[in-house]
This record gives sequence, structure tokens and C-alpha cells, in this order.
Amino acid sequence: MNSKIYLRMSDFQKYKQRRMQQDPDFWAEYDERFETFRIGILLKQARLEAGLTQEEIAKRLKTTKSVVSRMENHAMDIRLSTLEKFAEAVGRKIHVALR
Repeated sequence: MNSKIYLRMSDFQKYKQRRMQQDPDFWAEYDERFETFRIGILLKQARLEAGLTQEEIAKRLKTTKSVVSRMENHAMDIRLSTLEKFAEAVGRKIHVALR
């Protein structure tokens, strides 16, 4: 039996609203942290779609697998030049937008 739990975005928004009332400090930088999390997800997705392993990306970037893992899982403070190299390694280009 395969039991999966699915969480709808509306459920998450309700949870977030309740938690914001209980612990506003935790949520103070949520949007910024979410964006860095999202960058890591996009990097991993691009790598997987290119059919590459973290080791293969690491070789192309002249770094280690652990650095690539940190980029995908903790995308804080990644230089734009590093993002460009990662994108090139997976056959993509990056697009930066200011909102």
C-alpha cells in the first residue's frame, strides 16, 4: 500500500497564517528564505532534466559533489557567476528579473 500525503497550497497558507500569529519572528524573513529554497529546487530540477548527477555537475564546475548538494539544498549566497556556470553545465541560461 502506497500512502502519500498531499498538501494543497491553500492548506499551507492556512497553516502559515496560524503560525504567523503564534510566532511572527519566525515568519519575518519567510519570503526571502522561500526564494532561496526555490532557487535550489530550480537548480536540482535543471540538473535532473539534463540527466546529470551531482558528481557530473561538480566535475564541470571544478568543485565537489558536496558543494553542488549545498547549492541545491541551501541556495543561500550563491554568486551570479556560479549560477551562470551551473546553468551552462546543464545546457541552460539564467534570466534575472528585478521586481
